[in-house]
Amino acid sequence: MYDIDLIREDFPVLKDVIYFDNGATTQTPIQAVRVMEDYFFKYAANHGRGAHRLARYTTEHYENARETVAGFLNAPVENTIFTRNTTESINIVAQGLSWEKGDHVITTLVEHHSNLLPWMRLREQGVEMTIVEPDETGTVDPAKIEEAITDKTKLIAVTHVSNVFGSVMDVKSICKLAKEREILSVIDGAQSAGHMPVDFEKIGCDFFAAPGHKALLGPQGTGILCMKDPYLVKPLNIGGGAVTSVTASGYELDNAPSRFEAGTPNIPGVIGLGRAVEYVQELGVENIEAHEKNLAKKAAKGLASIEGIDVYGPEDRAPVVPFNLNGMHPHDVALILDETRRICVRSGYHCAMPGILHMGLEGTVRASFGPYNTSEEVDVFIETMEEVTRLV
Repeated sequence: MYDIDLIREDFPVLKDVIYFDNGATTQTPIQAVRVMEDYFFKYAANHGRGAHRLARYTTEHYENARETVAGFLNAPVENTIFTRNTTESINIVAQGLSWEKGDHVITTLVEHHSNLLPWMRLREQGVEMTIVEPDETGTVDPAKIEEAITDKTKLIAVTHVSNVFGSVMDVKSICKLAKEREILSVIDGAQSAGHMPVDFEKIGCDFFAAPGHKALLGPQGTGILCMKDPYLVKPLNIGGGAVTSVTASGYELDNAPSRFEAGTPNIPGVIGLGRAVEYVQELGVENIEAHEKNLAKKAAKGLASIEGIDVYGPEDRAPVVPFNLNGMHPHDVALILDETRRICVRSGYHCAMPGILHMGLEGTVRASFGPYNTSEEVDVFIETMEEVTRLV
C-alpha cells in the first residue's frame, strides 16, 4: 500500500511548503540523512585507502552503495561510476572518447544544456553536429533521429524525459537503431531514473547518466554513469586512487570503476544515495510512477481549464507540467505562488533554452512532482492559480 501520509513523515520540510520543484532537486528522506550522519559520527575515513577498521568500514559502505545503485538500474557493478552529477557524467563521455575531424554527433533541441553543451564544444575539434527538432509536444520522433544519421555519425545523445515538457522519448528504439549502425548512444536519465522503471540493459544504450539528487532522492553532489564498455573512455581526471602503479616514467590506470574516481569522492553523499535508492525500492518505483503521473495529469487538466493559462507538453507525460499565464512573466507567477501559499515551482528556461525558444516561448512556469506530493496539494495549487489569474 502506498501510504502517502506515512511517506511524508520522512520529509520534514513538507510541513512548511508545497514543494513542486522536484525536477530541479528532490527532498532527501530522513533515512538517507541518518546514514550520512553515521558516516561522520561513527566511522569517517577515506575510501579504499587504509587497512584500519574505519577505512574498511568506509570502503564497505561506499561499495555497498554502488551495488545498490547498479542493481536498481540493472547495470554491471564494475561499470557503474559515481560522479558529482549528470553534467559531469556526460562530460566524462564527451571528453573521454577519441574524436576525429568530421565525426558526427546527433542530439535534440529539447536537451538540458548538460546534454547539449558538451557536444557543442566538440565543434572546436572539428566534430559536426545535428540537432533534431521535436514536435509541438516536445517529443522527438526516432524516425527523425534516423534521418539525421550519416556515415560519419559516431554518437547519438538523447534525453530520456524532457525536463521542460515532461515528454518521454522512445529511447529503446533510438538505441536499437544506433546499435544496428555501430553508433554509440548516450541517454540522459536525469528525469527518468527513480520516476519510472529504468533498465540499463533493456534500454540498450552505451552510456546512461543520472543524478542522485532528483528522483533517486539522494543528496546533491552525487551522480551516476553506467557504461557498457568503460575502456572506450579516457578518465576525465586522474590521480590518487585511480592507478595500480606509478613510477617516474609513467603510471598504470586501475580497472573500472576506480580509474574514473580519482581523488577523495563524496563519500557521505554516495552512502546517502545508496540508502535513498533503497528507500525508492521500498516504495516501489512502479508505485511512484503511477502516483506521480496521476498528479501531473490532474495538474495539467486543472491548469488548462483556467482561462488565460497555456499548458505545454504531451497528454501522457512524466511528472512535469510547464505552463504560462498570459500577461505575466513566469518569474512573477512563481514568486506569487511562493509568497501567497508557499508553493515552490521553477520558472525560466530550466537550463533548456533552445527547446523553449523553439516553441516561441520566453520561459515557462514548471510544476514537477515527487513521490511525497499529494492530490490535495494539487488542489491548492490550482485554486491559487485561479486567484492569480484575477491579478492580470
